[in-house]
Amino acid sequence: MSEENIFLFVPNLIGYARVVLAFLSFFLMPYCPWPAVFCYLLSALLDAFDGHAARALNQSTKFGAMMDMLTDRCATMCLLVNLSLLYPSYTFLFQVRPQTVSSSCDITSCALSSTIKGSSSHKTIDLSGNPILRVYYTSKPVLFAMCAGNELFFCLLYVLYHIEEPAGWLYGLLFVCALVSLAKSAISVVHLVTASQNMAAIDTAERQGAKKQ
Repeated sequence: MSEENIFLFVPNLIGYARVVLAFLSFFLMPYCPWPAVFCYLLSALLDAFDGHAARALNQSTKFGAMMDMLTDRCATMCLLVNLSLLYPSYTFLFQVRPQTVSSSCDITSCALSSTIKGSSSHKTIDLSGNPILRVYYTSKPVLFAMCAGNELFFCLLYVLYHIEEPAGWLYGLLFVCALVSLAKSAISVVHLVTASQNMAAIDTAERQGAKKQ
């Protein structure tokens, strides 16, 4: 029986397409706003399909989970860089606002979660003690709505910059998405704290075991 090539698994191929679309989006952002937004949102939308493909084809891998997580967080931070260029007066806010910090928190907390007990994904962290994370990661509609609202908030900021006379409903949608984005940022911080506590508990247990020996 031939050895499986992890890099050619369908979910990972979708992941590569997401990376290419993200790079294309950021290349186009200074010149072609609408194609840029289309590529960015398509890359984000494909995130909803790679997980389904992984489960349906039994092709879940640690490599795919980590690539998926890094693509999400790096894409968001790169979009924030572009927004800083469009709104220079608000650059400091983009740097210190909860979503910027939470992107770093997500990377750290996901790495911690993936380390605990050899987890293949940050979503496999023990959620039994935290109802917020339990609902966030076990309810697919909630997770999709939070992620979609967060991405749409930043895309709307980018789009509104390029529209001379935006319709009033766009500002209403921006406000709703802003609330979702703030909520997602708060959950990211909770995730970081929970993962850190779990990691500290493992370290404490290992040190106590070493002392007994």
